[in-house]
Amino acid sequence: MSWPYPRIVAHRGGGALAPENTLGAMRLGASMGFKGVEFDVMLAGDGTPVIIHDETLERTTNGLGRVPDMTYGELSRFDAGKGNQIPKYEQAVALCRDLGIWANVEIKPAQGHERATGEAVARMTRELWRGAPLGPLLSSFSVDALAAARSVAPELPRGYLVSKIPHDWHDTMKRLACVALHCNHKSLTEKLAAEIHGAGYSILLWTVNEPSDAQRLLKMGADCLVTDALDRIGPDFR
Repeated sequence: MSWPYPRIVAHRGGGALAPENTLGAMRLGASMGFKGVEFDVMLAGDGTPVIIHDETLERTTNGLGRVPDMTYGELSRFDAGKGNQIPKYEQAVALCRDLGIWANVEIKPAQGHERATGEAVARMTRELWRGAPLGPLLSSFSVDALAAARSVAPELPRGYLVSKIPHDWHDTMKRLACVALHCNHKSLTEKLAAEIHGAGYSILLWTVNEPSDAQRLLKMGADCLVTDALDRIGPDFR
């Protein structure tokens, strides 16, 4: 696969410079020239896809409790940092399209909600991004969520997310019809990079925050780097 997406992507919208997974973070990333953002989508208790990383609220908001135990109306009352609300997925897509930025949409299911989350995110992605010049790339650590997304919207490109690259990565990617392997940058070696590219897949690496690492990994063959260090690894980094 020839990578058609931005090479440097802002992690959770604005990296370490803004409250993660918020509309404010995405605006900041775009204002700094980033043409792509990564963010996480989970289902609220009423089935609303929302932008948040953790199943619990304590780390990223002033709320307490679990995301899948609350309706979006309840979640929307919490402050996700600097006056930002937890956004709905549809709000994040609308903003990305307004700003002209691409998105790596990570399907982040709460435990026990893998299939439902994959189906809901894929279904909504198909509708919300319809007609966009460059559609999103769905990814997930959850094989069940990716399989569900494929069953609902097989035409949407998918990435298989892993921390450490497993020995059966190729079999899993073939089974899920993925186009890219998304992995912790510490797991990639030159040998694995050659094998992944040789099998026809692209490589996205997270979370790369040191310019020296970024240069080395791009030379190794990484197609895309996700970063928190927006001020040190800019959108045009080479």
